Amino acid sequence: MSATAALDAYRRHAKRRRDAPDHALPSSKQPVMTTATAHSSASASASSSGAGASSSSIYAPPRSFHFFVRATDSKTIAIHAAWDDTVAAVLAHLADCGYGRDLRLLYAGRQLAPEDTIASLALPPDSTLHLAARLRSTPHPKAWQLASHIASTATAATAEAVSTAAYYLDELVNQYIACADPESVETRRDRRALGDTHSTENHTAEYLDIFLQSGAAIALVRLYLSNSSFLRSYAERAIRCFLTTEPAPLPPTVMPETVPVLFEFCRLLSLTAGNKDSLYKSCRHTLGSMLGSPLSHRASSKSPNKVIEQVLPFAREIAETVLYGLASESMMVPKTDLEELSNFFKVLRLQVRLWMPDGPMAKNLYSRECKRGWVWELHELSMNLLKRADECLKRLEMDLSSLSSDSRGVIETQPLWSNRLHILAILTELDFISAIYEDVAHNLRFVLLAHKAPLNALVRCSKRNENLHWLVKHKDLLCFEARRNLVLMLFSEGKDDYGELHEMLIDRSHLLDESFEYITQARPSELHSGLFMEFKNEEATGPGVLREWFCMVCQALFSPQQVLFLPCPNDQRRFYLNGTSAVDPLHLKYFIFSGRVIGLALMHKVQVGIVLDRTLFLHLAGRSITLEDIAAADPFTYASCKRILEMGAADIDDLTLTFSRDVHTLGSRRTIELCPGGQDIPVNISNREHYIDLLIKNIFVDSISDQLASFAKGFSDILVNPKLQKVFFGCLDLEDFDRMLGGSNNNINLKDWRSHTQYNGYKEKDRCINWFWKAVESMSIEQQRRLLFFWTSVKYLPSDGFGGLGSKLYIYKQLESADHLPSSHTCFYRLCLPPYPSFRVMQSQLQKITQEHVSCSFGTW
Repeated sequence: MSATAALDAYRRHAKRRRDAPDHALPSSKQPVMTTATAHSSASASASSSGAGASSSSIYAPPRSFHFFVRATDSKTIAIHAAWDDTVAAVLAHLADCGYGRDLRLLYAGRQLAPEDTIASLALPPDSTLHLAARLRSTPHPKAWQLASHIASTATAATAEAVSTAAYYLDELVNQYIACADPESVETRRDRRALGDTHSTENHTAEYLDIFLQSGAAIALVRLYLSNSSFLRSYAERAIRCFLTTEPAPLPPTVMPETVPVLFEFCRLLSLTAGNKDSLYKSCRHTLGSMLGSPLSHRASSKSPNKVIEQVLPFAREIAETVLYGLASESMMVPKTDLEELSNFFKVLRLQVRLWMPDGPMAKNLYSRECKRGWVWELHELSMNLLKRADECLKRLEMDLSSLSSDSRGVIETQPLWSNRLHILAILTELDFISAIYEDVAHNLRFVLLAHKAPLNALVRCSKRNENLHWLVKHKDLLCFEARRNLVLMLFSEGKDDYGELHEMLIDRSHLLDESFEYITQARPSELHSGLFMEFKNEEATGPGVLREWFCMVCQALFSPQQVLFLPCPNDQRRFYLNGTSAVDPLHLKYFIFSGRVIGLALMHKVQVGIVLDRTLFLHLAGRSITLEDIAAADPFTYASCKRILEMGAADIDDLTLTFSRDVHTLGSRRTIELCPGGQDIPVNISNREHYIDLLIKNIFVDSISDQLASFAKGFSDILVNPKLQKVFFGCLDLEDFDRMLGGSNNNINLKDWRSHTQYNGYKEKDRCINWFWKAVESMSIEQQRRLLFFWTSVKYLPSDGFGGLGSKLYIYKQLESADHLPSSHTCFYRLCLPPYPSFRVMQSQLQKITQEHVSCSFGTW
């Protein structure tokens, strides 16, 4: 069957889709043409005329005319009438079919007179008339006229005599779209002409429905199926007006309303041109984008079952394409196919949620015998995708196992591996579906558990993707590097252009005050671009100076002199919020500043050597604090509570405790009730656990709620989306956060240091180099840190040592005399070392630069 004949068959059998009956009009001058005769006649004409034949040769036998009537119940009726039949005869026939007596027929926005004959109307072949009751005119005559003009222009064009008007079909469609836009110049001009300058009504959906009812979409597709390349190009340009963004995108008011038009184009093109056709693929891709867009609300206005049944064929089609790609040798899937799969699946998920809002369905609800076929079909489609993803992960695991242990960490940065991230995207879609089907969630977990190695490799080399938050549920399967990459993706990637960075010029003598002004006065969006740091009266700039600034600011912020934070008694590197910080009137602003600085340090991947107490970490993560969590921050309260839990009833009664606590602030004492009437409620053996819970909550949450809220706000300001703060901390354990923020507090491994150092001008076995490492080995731990800080602006190494710096360290030979001290380029991890004449001189010069006041601010860019 030719493409045109297929389209004709689609029209003839429209009743399968619309429940539309096919009618032949009785006439005294022409025998009644039965339904079977009408179809046979049209088919024969189509067969003899070929794909490029005109519509008149298909549908207009010498003595009859074929047209459609759109009834008041939205059904489409096919009518065969003689040329000399009147409009009144057609209406009478429709009345006999049960559509009532008080009817009107409309065409192109005007009411047809009952005495007019079919011939006198000069209707284009295959026209669509509209049946209306008690209606004398349409509210949108211009839309009907323009849509009918588009349909008739497309229908009249033939391969033998190319219509000049067909060349302007795209302009006509763009004009129609402009008329549908309530904000367009044309619409405003029409309102002024009618004297309606204040109307805000949006008739876009009605206009686009008129475009479909007029048969314009069908006429354009028929023209696209022509054998003439010129006609095809004219039709394609016109159809693409609903798809293209050039020279201008569709108006925002029109874009979401195009979904029904896109559905119609997709159905027609799929039936006739086939799903390999490029125009069909473009229409399907745009349809998926529109359905997946938050602007689109057309789908949600229908019943969920109807939308699912409409969308599922397209989801099935693109899923089959994705399955084919995953099964290939390369396992590659084009990005556009992934986008389509995501968009169509998103619509299906949303509609299923409307249909079934109460959580995953148990397996016994989606068998083959399910009354709603789509329930079973969507489930099978999801399971096929999961099975194919499992096969791909097995292949990736074999690739990883074939590598040596030294090269496994490198493979994840190679383009070939990065190009397999679409497998993670498939798993993400399946996680969304797992909220619908109980066994999909179970099987997905099993697949991830069976392939932890490739899963971690995929996550470690992933780029920014907000859809990966679902992996928080499976963080126990992820290594530290994978979890770290997940949370780093919640920060902005920053900018490489210095002109877009937030610039700071800081006086070292006013480090904290000026840094506070620069950071707190900036809008969060300005900080997302990254920081450019420079100290006054110093030439050095770049990442090395920025690392130095972070370390110095954090050292000042967490100093006890600032009364913002207190160190844990047994771990001076770990800090919690100071409940008496209110002595500083600016303390809440400084907590916002502190939260921003911590977030920025993480964003810039700088280890500042301090870590947060578990109670503060748990609060930021939105988790409750238990007795065991306070052991480091308040060992006295911890020990007291433990003793209460171990006491007998009589011993507890002897304590005479109540549900209250005394607080001493600046020499004054006050009593705080842990619950209403707490002073009058004694603590006993039956309520002691509740008392301890309230006591911990009051000390570590309620009494410092303002400080906690300010610190949390400052931190969330640095995230791309402040609402993702709980996701950020949900991905991590406290130990993970310690490694990211504090770095390693262990002794520096000299062997690791040497293995990550390269030389320029020197050789590894040169005498000066041996003296250098011998001098470093003789230093104290603190001196080694100061040397490293002077060299790189890194005082605390990443948890994985020098390998985590992302670059080798370098020692350059500096042709200076022995009385010159070494210098450094901290941005490039470069130490410039003069060729000292003896070990004693080498050791002496290195000792000088490891003094605390020298190791800072001595590097150059």
